[in-house]
Amino acid sequence: MTTLISKEEVASLVRPTRLHKRLYLDPDVFELEMERIWGQAWIFIGHESQVPNPGDFFTTNITHKIPVVMVRDKGDSVHVLHNRCGHKGAKLVESRQGNVRGAFRCPYHGWTFRHDGGLLKVPNESGYDSTGFDSSDPCYSMQSVAQVESYRGFVFATLSAEAPDLKTWLGGAIDCLDNLCDRAPEGEVEVAGGVLRYEHQCNWKFILENLNDTMHPMVVHQSVVQAAEDYIATLPESAVEQRSEAEIIPPFGSSYEKFEDSGITGFRYGHHYDGGKTSIHADYKVLPAYHDAMVKAYGEERTREIYAFNTHNTLYYPSLTIKSAVQNIRVVRPIAVDRFVVETWSFRLKGAPDEMLQRTLLYSRLINSSFGMVGPDDHEVYRRAQEGLESNASEWVEFHRQYGRDQVLEDRVIGGGTSDLDMRTQYKAWQEYMTGEVFQ
Repeated sequence: MTTLISKEEVASLVRPTRLHKRLYLDPDVFELEMERIWGQAWIFIGHESQVPNPGDFFTTNITHKIPVVMVRDKGDSVHVLHNRCGHKGAKLVESRQGNVRGAFRCPYHGWTFRHDGGLLKVPNESGYDSTGFDSSDPCYSMQSVAQVESYRGFVFATLSAEAPDLKTWLGGAIDCLDNLCDRAPEGEVEVAGGVLRYEHQCNWKFILENLNDTMHPMVVHQSVVQAAEDYIATLPESAVEQRSEAEIIPPFGSSYEKFEDSGITGFRYGHHYDGGKTSIHADYKVLPAYHDAMVKAYGEERTREIYAFNTHNTLYYPSLTIKSAVQNIRVVRPIAVDRFVVETWSFRLKGAPDEMLQRTLLYSRLINSSFGMVGPDDHEVYRRAQEGLESNASEWVEFHRQYGRDQVLEDRVIGGGTSDLDMRTQYKAWQEYMTGEVFQ
């Protein structure tokens, strides 16, 4: 347990309109974040469609150091277990994903475990006779994390027994998960198309701050937007496919006024989204075959309602970001104070034509890939911020925009789309987690 920083010192690092640069640079602050934020919040683990069959598993970390395995058992239940043997503590599963038909087997002494984590067999067990060893003691099993819940196939887990139930924690931001799934004619989504992993040489919080920062796109992405617009201008009207691909880029250069109109909505526990009534995805063309499938499933009125709730980025603080309108998610996995990995997963809308998945995959390659046309722009400014903060010119980072103008409602806070409401939402939660006041 990290105890190098007092509660008072932690609280002093975040002010109403600024925060101290130690949040990005100090390894002790990072370790405390892993313990008190990542060790207390609900962390996204994976999607149930990644483990469709009994024995299927998927491995990841909850914090930078705590490995877990998501596995489906023979009774069709999905578990999130600590990825360690109950004997000597060895990590049991190294593969990212696969299937274990019979049981998990420790590579050290051969202890085996059921898919629900229960101890199955101890080799040469007679050696434990009359020693007081009790194989039924849960401490010798692959233990479950404190709480595991799934919402519409999205599996979250927390190391905290005190955290509220998942729906309470998601709060009003749950609407964005619902919208993602409701965009499928069958009301369900599934992971498809593999994963894009992209390591960033900077602090994990930069990407979360950037999600709903609408003051940066027209600056950071100016060159690629201009290139895309120049290319589109050369295309004949008949080049429908090329035009539809290139037109993904220009909305990232939208005006301040357009982003301001989209708005930002914040929630307790650090969640927020931009858009709702409109977003940079609002003008994407609706494929006729997809619209027909949606109307057949929901009717015209409900289909229009689903389309109308149009968000850009939604953050479920601290680990998951989703784009409902284009059906992909990004998952943040911290490694160190100046390193993290972001994983992009794409989803198939069940009951939708294949063209919808192809659009999602294309979007991910263009925007989120390390070889894409937008993500590397963001990575470059994160890198510069990480390096620039090492300077002793100033100790503070500011977020004054539209301070004092936020509209506080019963379950959310609403502000203009170019405000720093997202920063205020995140760092209010950061301070509450870090001082132990988040679940009080």
